[in-house]
Amino acid sequence: MAQPTVEDVAREANVSRQTVSNVINTPSIVKPATRDRVQLAIARLGYRPNLSARRLRQRKSSTIGVRLDPIRNGISGAVLDGFVHALTEQADARSMRVLLFTAASPQDEIAQIRSLHEGADVDAFVLTATFHGDPRTAWLIENDVPFVTFGRPWGIDDMDDPKHLWVDIDGREGVKDATVRLIDNGAKRVGWVGWPRPSGTGDDRRRGWEEAMRDRLGASDAELAALSVESYDGVSEATETVVDMLRSGDLPDALVCASDTLALGALIAASSAGLTDLPIIGFDNTPVADAVGLSSVDQVLDRVAVATLELLLGSDGNSIVPRGTDAGPSHRLIRPALVLRTPNHLPLYGTTTERTAPAVRDHHRKETS
Repeated sequence: MAQPTVEDVAREANVSRQTVSNVINTPSIVKPATRDRVQLAIARLGYRPNLSARRLRQRKSSTIGVRLDPIRNGISGAVLDGFVHALTEQADARSMRVLLFTAASPQDEIAQIRSLHEGADVDAFVLTATFHGDPRTAWLIENDVPFVTFGRPWGIDDMDDPKHLWVDIDGREGVKDATVRLIDNGAKRVGWVGWPRPSGTGDDRRRGWEEAMRDRLGASDAELAALSVESYDGVSEATETVVDMLRSGDLPDALVCASDTLALGALIAASSAGLTDLPIIGFDNTPVADAVGLSSVDQVLDRVAVATLELLLGSDGNSIVPRGTDAGPSHRLIRPALVLRTPNHLPLYGTTTERTAPAVRDHHRKETS
C-alpha cells in the first residue's frame, strides 16, 4: 500500500498543499482551527513527512550539535547525560536530531563547531560547561552561528544580548529554598560546603545560603565564614574537609552542599563523627542521592531542554529561528525543585525530612576558573 502524501492530507483536510506544509514546518502561522484539522488528517492517514527530502530541499541538516563532556567522576560527572537525553527526546518531537561530538579543549571545540557548521552537518549548537572568559560564545556570535548555552555567561557583560541565548538553573534560589526548609525545621546553624572560589556556579549557589541565613537568622559575615568550608568536587576531598569542619569547634546542626558529590562526602564525615542525625541537602538530585536517600535540589532538566529548544526553534517550530534585537527574552532562568528524602538502605544517618516523589535526573555543573 502506498504511503500517504501531502496531497492526500490536503484533500482529507480540505486545505491547500501549502497549508499542510505550513502546519508541518511552521505551525505557528496557521490558524488553530485549521491546524487542528490538518493534524487530525495527518493522524488519520498515518502520514509521515519525508525528513530527508525536506533537509535536502531546505539545505538544512535539522541537527543540533552538543559536545559530550568527559566523565569526571561517577556522581556529578554524569549530569550532562540527563540533559542530553532530555534534549534528544524533545528535539525528536520537533523532527530535529542531536549530534554528539567530543573535544579536548574549548579551542578544539571551536574547531569542531567550525567544521560541522561549514559542512552543513549541524544547524545550531548547544554549549554546556560555561565558564569565566569562555571563548566559544564570542566565536559563535562573531561567525553568526546559532547557539544556546546551558549556563549563563559568567563574567561577561552580555546577560541580555539577543545574540547570546542561554538557559540556566537558578541555583541561588534552589539553595535558598533548601536552607529555608532546614531553618523552618528548627536548624539554627546551617553550614555550607561549597567549591573553591571564585566559581560562577558555586558562588551563585552560596549566595542563596547566605541570603537565607541573613534573612531568617540575622547571621553576620563572621558567623557565615565560620559555618562555611570549601572543597574540590570529590567524595574523598569533601569527606576530609567536613571531618576537619566538625572537629574545629562549634558544630553546625545542618549542612547544605553545592553538589551531591560534596553532600555524599559530608554524609560520610558526619557518620564517622557519630552525627547520625545531621540533616544534609545536596544539589543535582543524582542517582546516587536517590540510592542513599539524600535530599537534594533537582535541576528539572526536562524543563531546561524545552526552554533550550524554544529559544532555538520558537514555541512550536522545527527549524532554526533567526532572532532580531526585538525577538523577545534571550534567556530563561529556571527555578529548581527541592526533593526531600529519608535515608534508606545505607545506615549513615537519620533525619526527619519527608519523602516526596523521587523525580531522579542527572546533574549539569558548569566549569569555572
